[in-house]
Amino acid sequence: MARNKFDVDETLETPFNLSHLKRATKYIKKHSFSMILSLILSAVGVIATLFGPKIIQYALDKTIPDKNIPQLIFLSVILLLTIVLSVTLTTIRSRIMTRVGQEIIYDIRKDLFAHLQRLPFQYYDDRPHGKILTRIIHYVNNVSDMLSNGIINFILEIFNLLFILVFMFATSVKLSLIVLAGLPIFLVVMFFLKPIQRKTWQQVSNKSSNMNAYLHESLDGAKITQIFTREEENKEIFGKLNGGYRKAWLRAQYFGNLVWVAVDNISTWVVAALYLIGVLFLEPMVSFGIIFAMTSYAARFWQPILNLANLYNNFINSIAYLERIFETMDEPVTVDDADDAYELPQITGQVSFDHVTFSYDGTKNILEDVSFDITPGESIALVGPTGAGKTTIVNLISRFYNINDGAVLIDGHDVSKVTLNSLRSQLGIMLQDSFIFSGTILDNLRYGKLDATSDEVRVACETVCANEFISQMENGYFTEVNERGSRLSQGQKQLIAFARTLLADPKVLILDEATSSIDAKTERQLQQGLNELLKGRTSFIIAHRLSTIKNCDKIMYVSNKGITECGTHDELIAKRGDYYKLYTAQLQEA
Repeated sequence: MARNKFDVDETLETPFNLSHLKRATKYIKKHSFSMILSLILSAVGVIATLFGPKIIQYALDKTIPDKNIPQLIFLSVILLLTIVLSVTLTTIRSRIMTRVGQEIIYDIRKDLFAHLQRLPFQYYDDRPHGKILTRIIHYVNNVSDMLSNGIINFILEIFNLLFILVFMFATSVKLSLIVLAGLPIFLVVMFFLKPIQRKTWQQVSNKSSNMNAYLHESLDGAKITQIFTREEENKEIFGKLNGGYRKAWLRAQYFGNLVWVAVDNISTWVVAALYLIGVLFLEPMVSFGIIFAMTSYAARFWQPILNLANLYNNFINSIAYLERIFETMDEPVTVDDADDAYELPQITGQVSFDHVTFSYDGTKNILEDVSFDITPGESIALVGPTGAGKTTIVNLISRFYNINDGAVLIDGHDVSKVTLNSLRSQLGIMLQDSFIFSGTILDNLRYGKLDATSDEVRVACETVCANEFISQMENGYFTEVNERGSRLSQGQKQLIAFARTLLADPKVLILDEATSSIDAKTERQLQQGLNELLKGRTSFIIAHRLSTIKNCDKIMYVSNKGITECGTHDELIAKRGDYYKLYTAQLQEA
């Protein structure tokens, strides 16, 4: 799929859709008091600074010509107080909005992460994890600033503009009209530049997302890269992605700076016009103090306009980010508790497939009309060619995917009608990927059973032959391991994952290639402990080495979208069918 490629840009071009902003109000409402207070503080600070030019005007026109030193000192103190008041209020407002922004980030990330935890395997099968991380980190950061400071600043800049206009016209109507004469020129410039600006920053976001996705993939696959000496090719790919991001960022900065250059030039022309027209044509009606005050207001007049233009552009981008965030939050949890789902009672371990049909993509069936019944305590081996559906069968027992037709039953209960927590808490599942989390070995062992005692942990590790190598590590069970267990061998990781699964004391045990990375000697020792442990439990075992599953109660050969053979090892050997061919082929290879 295109969305699973790191070099495919996400489409962030979107109209200004206020519905996304309205939906985001739930994250804003709880901070409404702080935001209103910030707006009031900022407005008071703005008004205070706008009195500055009026104070200077009065000093130039009245106080200084009259040589009124006490009044000049008084005006200087008042001017200083307005500056101090403005800086103080701005600082308080900044602290308030920083806290509000971080709380909004916290709330959005919390909801987004909680939803991601519930999404089915299929969602992660179809998307690069780097792009998911971009949504959680980069997009949320941008959106939080828009939802906090962005909204306040947008309202404040409108007020600021209105306040400046009031002070300008109160100072001189004719000179105010000269200032406003530059506005049409600015609007023409913005009409051409703003669409280009928006697209360039969307390209920056796309290129950043692509680079992050490839970087995440490369870090995960660093060992494979070195095994196949792919360093140079990977550097070339990353160089293109990194270069694409750099080019997009520089282009965005170029067009962003054009707006500032345009405003600076227009502002300079307006100030020049004020002096020229004020001195040459309006001198009898306007004083030098008025001209000075108007030039100050003119310089301030363009700043909120420029800020509003930038805020609008940020709003456009942030709305696109919001759309992606809400798109993730709206991603359907296809594997979820039904409205009338009930708690699965304590099970004995009877498992049935009743005419089950399943497809991952909705077009090509992996399983078709599969039926079988497993009695409690039976051990079942699933064998067959790669891709035939062995792992699919055990995934459906755990309800990691929804079936297309039929029913999967445990103790007569349809797994789609019971709660996922009550189902999976009674299953012990060890998949092919023995994932080890960062933390201590003990943390990993207790991952599925936080209240496990030290004795329970030790017994589980002894059963799977993990206690010996754990005890020999520098801090034993409290030894820190990195993400994915980089300090551990593949076999050690598998043994820890084995113990973690067995510690949950499940009634149904699912082992998907559980011993594939374990040496033959350890596997023989492990098998002795497993034989005891599997007694009284229903177990499904997928194993590449057929010698390890000879003693299973049933062996199912999976191929042609179903179960083509089923029986004990001796029965299937006697039939001389697919299982016999597979088994004898392995003997010859050995």
